[in-house]
Amino acid sequence: MISLLVAHDSNRVIGVNNKMPWHIPEELGYFKKVTMGKAIVMGRKTFESIGKVLPGRLNIIVTRNEDYQVEGAEVFHSLEDALQRGKQFSEEVVIIGGAEIFNISMSLADRLYITIIRNEYNGDTFFPKYDDEWKIISESDDHHSAYGTPYSYLVYERSS
Repeated sequence: MISLLVAHDSNRVIGVNNKMPWHIPEELGYFKKVTMGKAIVMGRKTFESIGKVLPGRLNIIVTRNEDYQVEGAEVFHSLEDALQRGKQFSEEVVIIGGAEIFNISMSLADRLYITIIRNEYNGDTFFPKYDDEWKIISESDDHHSAYGTPYSYLVYERSS
């Protein structure tokens, strides 16, 4: 199974200047719960914005740079090769960004883990549109961060 995991605002903003435009520590706990023990696939810029290999997961980085290496992670130069490696590691492979990887993998995904940040932010990076081919299989109640930011967790599966 291929899943995409993302937090976006009501306009599908996921980033600004290669950073998340919000800080919700509670959402990071959800991210850890969903990804722990699984292969996670990310683009180079997403990895560099995180700044480290995430423990307890197979970290797979996709980049066009043939010389790029990261100790503790595996580097691939195509999404297809990265996903193939991820499937060897875990039944569910979780793609965690960024926008370019989300755009090319949306048609391959079976599941979407969406955290909706119920505010609007300025951004330069967006999650692709998802529509009627997806059905909600679970939705949390609204939560509020320690800073008062409202958000909810939704899980979608492809309906076709």
